[in-house]
Amino acid sequence: MKSLYSEQRTWLHGVPASVKLVFLAVLGTGLFFTDQLLTLGASALVCVAIFASLGRITASAKPLLMGLVVASVLIAVFHLTMQHPTLAAVTVLRLVSTTLMGIALTLTTRYSDLLHVFERVLSPLKIVGIASEQLALQLALMLRFTEHFFILWRRLDDAHRLRTGKAGGFKILAPLTIQMLVAARRVADTLHVRLRR
Repeated sequence: MKSLYSEQRTWLHGVPASVKLVFLAVLGTGLFFTDQLLTLGASALVCVAIFASLGRITASAKPLLMGLVVASVLIAVFHLTMQHPTLAAVTVLRLVSTTLMGIALTLTTRYSDLLHVFERVLSPLKIVGIASEQLALQLALMLRFTEHFFILWRRLDDAHRLRTGKAGGFKILAPLTIQMLVAARRVADTLHVRLRR
């Protein structure tokens, strides 16, 4: 499966995966405990600055950023239509902050590093008889397949745009689903072989 991870080193590559995950978790939780526009606005500015500091590697995340823009506009329009301008601003600022940091994590953190963090965090569950390694693998695969979905979506949409001059939209849903199922099957077969050894 393809990955958005960039081999081009940035300062964020040097930050341990555990630190980045903790920061993202604290940020996401903290943002939902406040509805102060000043605090949320400051957080969004910091997140935008961090993301922009990654430089050229952010170009590969352009489809994700476009999706963020579209989602933000739709959410804002919905809340404004419902006569809730403050809620529109709060929701969009939260979405921008958490999404940008999630993309930054994806661009600068290897899948294997995330897996190791999950395994360490979940290891205490062994005490109660839960296979923490399998649970960690499931969490890591969930993140990996989410990333793979957006990569395939971008590739199919670009191919459709080259052929027709228009965005793929729902027309690429069928081939996208087929390729995701094929990828899932390959991963399942690989895991089956390795786990049987």
